[in-house]
Amino acid sequence: MSKPQQCSIANKMLLPDNFCTTLGYDKESKRAEIGFGLGRHCWGKCIALLLLVLSTPSIADFGVDFEAAALERTKHHVRYDGSYMAIDYPGGDVPADIGVCTDVVIRSYRAIGTDLQVLVHEDMAAAYGIYPSKRIWGLSRPDRNIDHRRVPNLQTFFERHGERLAISSEAGSYRPGNIVTWTLPGNLPHIGIVTAQMSETTGNPMIVHNIGAGPKLEDMLFRYTITGHYRYVPANYNE
Repeated sequence: MSKPQQCSIANKMLLPDNFCTTLGYDKESKRAEIGFGLGRHCWGKCIALLLLVLSTPSIADFGVDFEAAALERTKHHVRYDGSYMAIDYPGGDVPADIGVCTDVVIRSYRAIGTDLQVLVHEDMAAAYGIYPSKRIWGLSRPDRNIDHRRVPNLQTFFERHGERLAISSEAGSYRPGNIVTWTLPGNLPHIGIVTAQMSETTGNPMIVHNIGAGPKLEDMLFRYTITGHYRYVPANYNE
């Protein structure tokens, strides 16, 4: 009796020997067939899993994907309006034609499959005392309508679940996809996204942000005092 052949998809694509057996098929069911040499039961499942593997985003994809989502935001006409509004949950958002600096970040992450409204709300519900809501706004409990739209709360979330990076005067320290926060005149917090596009004037990485005139790509990294530097790679890019 001839020895059953290994699945050709797994073999030719340099995938592990258990690539097909993880689908619930033992090796006895994978016999060589005319054509591609695939067991008829193995073929469809192997192709489906292979496509899943190839389509799953990696950590290396994050910066490119997040930057592209941020740059896409600059195509939208948005009126600056930070009014409190009751919104849906999950996936809630204020009307598309209004927003503030945090909405640029929220909408960019949502475009790559990450809902900061849910993540921030769940984290605040679990560890409310760590967040500055009570100290700054006098709130006694989480509010899923607004918490994720406040810069200090996002800073806390990124520090807890991402990387808090060094604040540097060197432009090269700021990678595409990183998040930067600033203090504006009047002690106002601000947030933006670093891109790979460089200013022809200063050589600094350009920032996507909304400081009042809608989402813009501007050379403003060192225009104001930097208060935070973060990188948050969502879980689906870490798997």
